[in-house]
Amino acid sequence: MGAFAWSGVEFGAGLALFLFGLDLLTRHLGAVSSGGVRRVLGRVARRPGLGLGVGVFAGVTIQTAAATALLVGFVHAGLLGLAASAPVTIGANIGTTLAVQVIAINLGDYRFLLIAAGGLLAACGPRVRAAGLAVFGFGLLFVGMHAMSGAIEPYREGLAPVLARLDGATVTGLLLGSLAAALFTALIRSSGAALGMTFALVGAGVITRFEQAYPIVIGANIGTCITAVTAGFGAGTEARRAGFFHLVFNLFGGLLGIALAPAFYRAAPALPGGLVARIAAVNTIKMVLTAVAAWPLRAWLLALAARLAPGHSPPLEGSHLDEVWVRRPEDALAAMLRETRRAARLCATSHRACARVILEPDRAAQQAVRRNEEAMNRIKQATRDYLDRVTARYFSKRQAHLAPALDRTMDHLERIHDHLDAIRALSVQRYRRTSARFFEDDLRGLFDLYRDIGAMLARLVEALDPGREEFGAEGRALIELRDAFFRRREAVASRFHARVAAHAYPPLSAVFFADYLAAFERIVRHVRGIALLFLDPSFRLKPSKFGREEPPSPPFDVPPLVDVDAFLDADGCENGRNR
Repeated sequence: MGAFAWSGVEFGAGLALFLFGLDLLTRHLGAVSSGGVRRVLGRVARRPGLGLGVGVFAGVTIQTAAATALLVGFVHAGLLGLAASAPVTIGANIGTTLAVQVIAINLGDYRFLLIAAGGLLAACGPRVRAAGLAVFGFGLLFVGMHAMSGAIEPYREGLAPVLARLDGATVTGLLLGSLAAALFTALIRSSGAALGMTFALVGAGVITRFEQAYPIVIGANIGTCITAVTAGFGAGTEARRAGFFHLVFNLFGGLLGIALAPAFYRAAPALPGGLVARIAAVNTIKMVLTAVAAWPLRAWLLALAARLAPGHSPPLEGSHLDEVWVRRPEDALAAMLRETRRAARLCATSHRACARVILEPDRAAQQAVRRNEEAMNRIKQATRDYLDRVTARYFSKRQAHLAPALDRTMDHLERIHDHLDAIRALSVQRYRRTSARFFEDDLRGLFDLYRDIGAMLARLVEALDPGREEFGAEGRALIELRDAFFRRREAVASRFHARVAAHAYPPLSAVFFADYLAAFERIVRHVRGIALLFLDPSFRLKPSKFGREEPPSPPFDVPPLVDVDAFLDADGCENGRNR
């Protein structure tokens, strides 16, 4: 292998190490921080300043691409409105530039020390594993930059004519350089990686002036928007618009950055530090100026995003978990009941989409079910977080029974949606196997069972009405539907098994048919679980308690931890195993 080809391999390896290190850093910082981000995101609807702050924190810890993809998911789940998502997006862009400033610190001489420290920390146990891997990834960033610089340094003179065409000192170079940087960043999906590569080029002596790097700053901020835009594919209209707002905001910032280029060229030499530090500082300054200019124009930018992502579907029903009810337990429990009804509607929506997936490989329907699965998981987590806050208040005996029943109801609904998604995945597998096809009458029998499930979900949505005085009758009705399902199921299964026994079907068809029946049965059992909760007389709201603010719950006298060995020994176990 020639020297030039080997340098190309070394540069590619350095870029791969940088990207891998950045992924480790953001993924494991996200494991530490994203739970808090998720909890706070649900509270920013009426507080744009808080949304901006949450976005900055998310951008620093998990980077703009991941933060905005998370945001798109929240909007699709109805946990955050489109207008409320805009300040978070703006903040995330600022936060990422601050993270780049950390990368710009010259820690290359300590790269192996960081890797060693991170590896040792990760090996110390699960509690510090995420932090250790984040430090390990941070060290890999500098290993990657060092490798890229060393690979490209011998060819810096040959690269000069190429970079001259992308030099921001001319208007043409500024535009072409920004476009090239945007395309490259969209390819690697990380503005941090694009700027890290720029720092490596500075270290190699390829980039020697600020004007050469400035187009990369503009283009990197635009190219990273590809993640948010693609995250909206298959999502609702509002969620797609949230992704496009990220693009609109950074296009606005790019135009502002081009207009302010002469001013930055004059000011950059006065900034402290070397060229790398100046690039990182200007990246932050430009983003802050963009945020200041865009803040009063949010409605206009959102309208432009709506033009780029047209859609006639109505926005998804928003979350009912309003913070104003937290001090009023009865109102909060009513909000949770409305949220479970919203989750039941989402199950019914996915059930309708999955009906088409069973019959044909409809990509839009598949994507809708997958998106709704993500939304359902977020709704369940948001409901549990809300319940944690609500239970800090005093509960009556009935409320103390109703709260876990509502939590169990949401758990059943989330599991129902899991099985709907499993039916989607099963159908995708079946398309690829011609020996897994069914005769039309057997398919109709299977579909009749699937329609029975749809009837149960429709009845469940109707039953979860906060205005209902008594839920027992609905519980009994759902159990009757469950019994009717199993009677039909026996007839459908018997007819199919008779054909399998007569060798009218290959064994693989029997496997897939049994998998469908098993998934259907699991859904029905979860519906029955909800029905049994309805039969409890405590499963009801008491309107006379609406609006009543309750004091904090009485202090809990925390019991001491048990002696594990003595406890297991008394229970007839030793070391967790039966004697």
